[in-house]
Amino acid sequence: MKKIYVLDTNVLLHDPNAIFSFEDNEIVIPLAVIEEVDGQKRRQDEVGRHARVIAHYLDELRTQGKLSEGVALKYGGNLRVQLKHQESQLLPEDLDPRKADNQVIALTLQLKAESNGTPVILVSKDINVRVKADALNLQAQDYETDKMVLREEDLYDGMSTLTVSPEDIETFTKTNVYQPSNGQLFNNQFVHFKSLNGNKSSALGRYDATAHQVVALAPIKKEIWGIQPKNLGQRFAFDILLDDRVPLVTMTGQAGTGKTLLALAAGLSKVLDQHRYRRLLVTRPVIPMGKDVGYLPGDKDEKLRPWMQPIYDNLEYLMGCIYKEQMAADMIRHIQDKGLFEAEALTYIRGRSIPQQFIIVDEAQNLTPHEVKTIVSRAGEGTKIVLTGDPNQIDHPYLDFRSNGLCYAIEKFKNNPLAGHVTLTKGQRSELAELAAKLL
Repeated sequence: MKKIYVLDTNVLLHDPNAIFSFEDNEIVIPLAVIEEVDGQKRRQDEVGRHARVIAHYLDELRTQGKLSEGVALKYGGNLRVQLKHQESQLLPEDLDPRKADNQVIALTLQLKAESNGTPVILVSKDINVRVKADALNLQAQDYETDKMVLREEDLYDGMSTLTVSPEDIETFTKTNVYQPSNGQLFNNQFVHFKSLNGNKSSALGRYDATAHQVVALAPIKKEIWGIQPKNLGQRFAFDILLDDRVPLVTMTGQAGTGKTLLALAAGLSKVLDQHRYRRLLVTRPVIPMGKDVGYLPGDKDEKLRPWMQPIYDNLEYLMGCIYKEQMAADMIRHIQDKGLFEAEALTYIRGRSIPQQFIIVDEAQNLTPHEVKTIVSRAGEGTKIVLTGDPNQIDHPYLDFRSNGLCYAIEKFKNNPLAGHVTLTKGQRSELAELAAKLL
């Protein structure tokens, strides 16, 4: 049975291709939504780009017929732009008819009254819109085309514990390989071997799906830019970060587990010590926690400094581990002047091809799946990309644990030989910081 889907503004701004995602059904875009999209088109970010893309899509469809009467879509179904009417009879007095959200709800009520039994569904990423629609006995749903049916406890953690005999651990320690008896391991999944008899003997490895065996972790020197792995997760993180055969690494963990610090230490080692990559490029979404600070004076670097300050804090700490503390800031400026380190806004990533660079994308949980695809597809020959973030600290208004780009990438790449994932669970910043992450 065909359905009628009414799309809210946030759906189109989240994914302009949403109009092609409803199969052989009818899509209705309220005129109020077109007005809101038009108000976002001058923004110089992903939202503005999406507003311009959907405007171009609608303009192309307009050449095929009248949007007010409905135009066929290339993947099935049809789309029309419609103006609400009869709002006074349909919309409750408690809802302000001047608000765009309420105008969308009013149109959905109108279509339901005229549908002759055809299901009418309001699609919105705004929770309050869905709640109001439900209160008015309307069907409402989130836009879930780019979501995964994923609970927090089901997110791939990148590690497995195998309980084996003491003899197996001893053999693995000598030969550095182990042939698992089951096929439940993913490519590049880390393995923690524990002894069957309960003694303290254990070993660490990583699964190689090509060879169908677990191989021992590569040895690392005592310190990587002054940083020693302090727990199992950090040891796994350094193993995958320093492996040039794995060009995509994802790392998750609560605040204080060392995600950014480990990624920066590995990047500095690869760029400055081993000269494996030409530049260390660090970027993060410009999404504020709390009220935005507004426009900032200065050139690009000065404008970015407040957003990138957590990166510089970690960088100064690492530099201070190698050089005298007073020289740390000078060394950062030196590697920037030499073109060996760059802090960049995601806005400037689009359209670039970035070869031979070690790229760290911090706070990746605030990216959409489309934005993650855009970033990863910028990787040129010999580039390594590290995505770090905490899926439980999302500041983006229309993303959640299931729909953010970091979790999306983790699940999509979890059995790929070109990708590896690490979950950091133990906080190292301070006892107070770890306690706050758990309790607050």
